[in-house]
Amino acid sequence: MKTILIVDDEESIRESLKGIFQDEGFRPLFAQNGEEALQALREETPDLILLDIWMPGMDGIETLRRIREDFPDQLVVMMSGHGTIETAVKATKLGAYDFIEKPLSLEKVLLCIQNAIRVTQLVQENQSLKSKIDKDNEMIGVSSHIKELKRQIAMAAPTSGWVLITGENGTGKELVAREIHTLSNRREKPFVEVNCAAIPEELIESELFGHEKGAFTGATAQRKGKFDLAHEGTLFLDEIGDMSLKTQAKVLRILQEKKFERVGGQRTIEVDVRVIAATNKNLEEEIRAGNFREDLYYRLNVIPFHVPPLRERGEDIPLLVEHFLEYFCGKESRAIKTMTPEAINLLKSYAWPGNVRELKNIIERLVIMTPDDVITAKHLPESITGKAGSAGKVAALAAAEYATYKEAKEEFERDFIIQKLEENDWNISKTAEAIEIERSNLHRKIKAFGIELRK
Repeated sequence: MKTILIVDDEESIRESLKGIFQDEGFRPLFAQNGEEALQALREETPDLILLDIWMPGMDGIETLRRIREDFPDQLVVMMSGHGTIETAVKATKLGAYDFIEKPLSLEKVLLCIQNAIRVTQLVQENQSLKSKIDKDNEMIGVSSHIKELKRQIAMAAPTSGWVLITGENGTGKELVAREIHTLSNRREKPFVEVNCAAIPEELIESELFGHEKGAFTGATAQRKGKFDLAHEGTLFLDEIGDMSLKTQAKVLRILQEKKFERVGGQRTIEVDVRVIAATNKNLEEEIRAGNFREDLYYRLNVIPFHVPPLRERGEDIPLLVEHFLEYFCGKESRAIKTMTPEAINLLKSYAWPGNVRELKNIIERLVIMTPDDVITAKHLPESITGKAGSAGKVAALAAAEYATYKEAKEEFERDFIIQKLEENDWNISKTAEAIEIERSNLHRKIKAFGIELRK
């Protein structure tokens, strides 16, 4: 039952509203003046306040001001028999939802209350959904890599600097971009995402910049582009390394001049957008190959971030497993499942070529396909138990041989790289592609581990 606080010095008004509200299923509370209203608010939080403006002592405008200071989210509708436009504007500026004139029309009062409560419900639902989205996009981990990444994000987010995020597929580059936006001064404005690799070349300009009616066959109406939609907010250009040189030139112009024209249009549109770009490619190598503009790279790479692969943050796997189990069990309306230490150790010994995305998919599969409440090693897919490789088995079964986690991880990584090199006839390019890391990165690891290449 919704509660309504009626604040009015006229007893006849209070009594007439009392009967109407009770008949409509509301629970009415009463106050004769502003002081009583503030005291009532300290004892109970009503769903809505009907507040008269002209009262002895503290008037309605001052009462509203005090309510806004102490109870900023409280829903208030003003009433007055001597209202003026100036008074209504002042009340609205102070945060009143609506303004009702006396003598009261009961139909208008009920309609106003129903609309106000409906708006409040929508706001609460929106806040709940935003909280759920924030939780779903939370960066999970306590490893030194993740702690350092979070520290860098906290420093960079409140600034206006453009950001370039690098990392392998599935590491969570989008999560980093969203966290930067959430902690920025643009958090209340749009976060607009563009997957540059997923949009056909002939459509990407229209997608980014929009188009005018008749700009091309099928353009039956004007359409805003992503830069338009992200005005005053954040534009996330994912997989920017796959963008064509022609489109790169246009994006560079926007970043420099902060204005553009829609496809087929002549009008110049100014935008205020913070650009965050991400790629799984080595853009310096792409520049040398002639696939990426050097000037665009330096324009974007003001604040660089690198998201580490999952195999380099094994201590985060138990937390990620717990998070995904809770998420997917809730999503599928299942009892919360747990995982045995043996199964978690096998997950920690796996190389995770698909990174966090691969782990998330596997946990979803286990939640759906495992009938038991406890997930054991026997439930894990063969990609974990059978293809963890000799290095994974050594790490899982002979971990006691190593004094520290770092030593065990390095030994596992060395054995894993040797095994994959053998499988690919010691071809570095094929091996790098197979395990989804940059060729230059694989070269560095081979050198660091002292692996002798075989012909």
